[in-house]
Amino acid sequence: MRVAELLALVAAFFFALAATLQQKGALGTGAVSLGSPGSLLALAKQTWWVLGTVALLCGYAFQAVALDHGRLAVIQPLLVTTIVFALPLGYFLTSQGIHRREVLGAGVVVLGLAIFTVVGDAGDGVDNAPADQWAVAVVVLSAIALALLLLGGRGTVARKAALYGACAGVLYGLSASLCKPTMEILDKENLGAVLTSWEFYAFAVAGILAFLVQQVSLATGKLATSVATVAVCNPLVSIVIGTVLLDERLADPRWHKIVAYCGLGLALLGAAVISLSTEGAKEADTGDGDVQPVPAPA
Repeated sequence: MRVAELLALVAAFFFALAATLQQKGALGTGAVSLGSPGSLLALAKQTWWVLGTVALLCGYAFQAVALDHGRLAVIQPLLVTTIVFALPLGYFLTSQGIHRREVLGAGVVVLGLAIFTVVGDAGDGVDNAPADQWAVAVVVLSAIALALLLLGGRGTVARKAALYGACAGVLYGLSASLCKPTMEILDKENLGAVLTSWEFYAFAVAGILAFLVQQVSLATGKLATSVATVAVCNPLVSIVIGTVLLDERLADPRWHKIVAYCGLGLALLGAAVISLSTEGAKEADTGDGDVQPVPAPA
């Protein structure tokens, strides 16, 4: 396994640890809502949530280095393993139930990514795209994220966890995609050039928004659903951007590409199986835009 891919797996572990610890902290608070800044600030008073945020920053660091040394369309799919790491972490840290459907889904994720990693090799590509192309991508993905956010405001707890998670995943994918050109600017020029580039600020804004939305998703108590939807949408967005904007392709021969993409599809299917799992704790449906977390485990 190449160094960049190994770093991506380390990042996935930290992202899973971060989600689990942040959820553990959120379970000790009241309702968490994007419309209530106070509920988000209350999270910062929870020690477990703060530790989770530190783990998240570690994940960002490993992901940035991985993206700096590898291709977006190859590195980002490996983050699907976040859900594989999250299942046992959730079991031990927040008493989340693990059911056969989720174990099956995790096994499918591992198998699919093993195929993708062994057979798929990064091909050619560029490190940045014209600003007008990025602008179109930002507008389209922002509209998708907004639609998911609005849809997630009503419905069952599982629906809220899934849709808010999907929204966060779209924004994380956009942020990670913009991290690639930001790191390239840092490599070729200096920190001053990064701080004057629009890519850096777009990357930061998308990442911060994704972070906030994910907190609402995690506060539902549905860890597997929340992490799985993030793990599916994040790499999908990155693959589309990597292919369309950065002209990234897997290397020949063609049959390698076909098998690798089939493996990736299998991994995403496994993550989807986990996100659609309806087994587990009873849902507390408040009937409004707030998410009422399940009681913290004793």
